[in-house]
Amino acid sequence: MSAPTTGRMVVVIPDLHGRADLLQAAIDLYPAAHFLSLGDAIDRGPRSLETVRLLMELYAEGRATLLMGNHERMALEGVKWYQQYLGTHDLGDYRKAVEGMKWWMKNGGETLRREISELTLERFPKLLSDYLDVLRRVVYVTEDGEIHDKLPEEPSVLVAHASPPVRHPEYPNPESAALWLRPFEGPFALPEGVVYSIHGHTPVRVPLRLGRHIYLDLGAYETGLLALLPVTVQTLSTVTVLTGRGDARRTEKYPMIGERISARAVAVKPDEPTRQRN
Repeated sequence: MSAPTTGRMVVVIPDLHGRADLLQAAIDLYPAAHFLSLGDAIDRGPRSLETVRLLMELYAEGRATLLMGNHERMALEGVKWYQQYLGTHDLGDYRKAVEGMKWWMKNGGETLRREISELTLERFPKLLSDYLDVLRRVVYVTEDGEIHDKLPEEPSVLVAHASPPVRHPEYPNPESAALWLRPFEGPFALPEGVVYSIHGHTPVRVPLRLGRHIYLDLGAYETGLLALLPVTVQTLSTVTVLTGRGDARRTEKYPMIGERISARAVAVKPDEPTRQRN
């Protein structure tokens, strides 16, 4: 099945986790597309800042919509409270900032500290701060390639990092739940008019459909596999799986849930450098 014949092509990119090389390969493969990043672009992998730089260049050109993942949410916690402390001078706010920073560092942020030896609340990179400021949580894509913050009247595809926004005992705010919930915590209801939803967050062995939910995270940071899905509303496009540096056999530890969906593999040239974009 093909991408939309009218409007712009929107291509979903799941959890990059510092794989700037795979992001550049996606840009090269779809030079005219609008990219919709599912979040978790940072942490774990080797080049988080370079990945963010590329995403922000696309964003500045109007060629990318950037969603928050749970890793961006953790990165935001410390700096959010630190910014509040600068206004209040309340040491309670500073304590929360330090605790938030520790939370992030223990859950993947330490890999970014290897890139920036002086990564502190006081010396938080402006590029990363700007990136965190523009992230959205849940969007809807219509057949014309337009991306909406609110549920549109026409049929659409819901896109969020982990799950649709639903009420959950641990996450009273549905948009917070959309950053954290795993497939086995469903089933998740979809709003009327939403044909299906697309998510990352939970690594799976191959691109999968579980009910009306599509899961694309193939653990790119370690496997070298990045699934790209052009969004179509009434049909489901074939997934393109970029295959780059990594150990693809590591997908064997990921769950095989639901139904395998159509995919094709495209090899990425080994050790291809990330190019500066004009």
